[in-house]
Amino acid sequence: MSARDDVLARVRASLTDVAEPDGPVDWAYGLPTAMADVVDRFVETVTDYKATVVRCGASELPGQVMRGLMETGARTVVLPAGTDEMLHRTLEMAADLSVRVDDGSLTAADLDATDAVVTASSVGIAETGTIVLDHGPGQGRRALSLVPDRHICVVRAADVVSDVPEAVARLATSVRAGRPLTWISGPSATSDIELSRVEGVHGPRHLWVILVEG
Repeated sequence: MSARDDVLARVRASLTDVAEPDGPVDWAYGLPTAMADVVDRFVETVTDYKATVVRCGASELPGQVMRGLMETGARTVVLPAGTDEMLHRTLEMAADLSVRVDDGSLTAADLDATDAVVTASSVGIAETGTIVLDHGPGQGRRALSLVPDRHICVVRAADVVSDVPEAVARLATSVRAGRPLTWISGPSATSDIELSRVEGVHGPRHLWVILVEG
């Protein structure tokens, strides 16, 4: 008898005097949690993580990305393949910004020498303030969102959901397709042995979120 069989046998033995039969569980997965305004809640929880959140319309996106890069001090930026064309052109025309496009050939040293990355995202979670990348078009490979010190992340308001179960349901297709998921909750931060906050150990120290509405 394996250890698993032994454990299950003990469980069954302990339930022999339980008369109530098993029945259906009154629970459905993937349903949203009710909240007054999902987008407002998302902004509140992301801000709690010390991220900067900017709300704008679609036509304002290139300008807001430039603002995020300049205000965080970035002078070099990497863009994943599939980045919005208007945004790409705007950044390439900026005189004081060097743009690199990643096709998978940039090395870790290249990325380490790059100030910032601009990515799209797949889902934003209002209840936890978490942003999920499934590394589809415009999101790039995982290293892009981990190595550069500044992450400008674009979140569409239509992609903001209420809670983690709803997000998991939304991401099921990506998981079945074999895509990795990167879950981001604020800038990278941890605590040392003295419980002092240390930023940037495992990822970007600056997270600038641009929420595109309409």
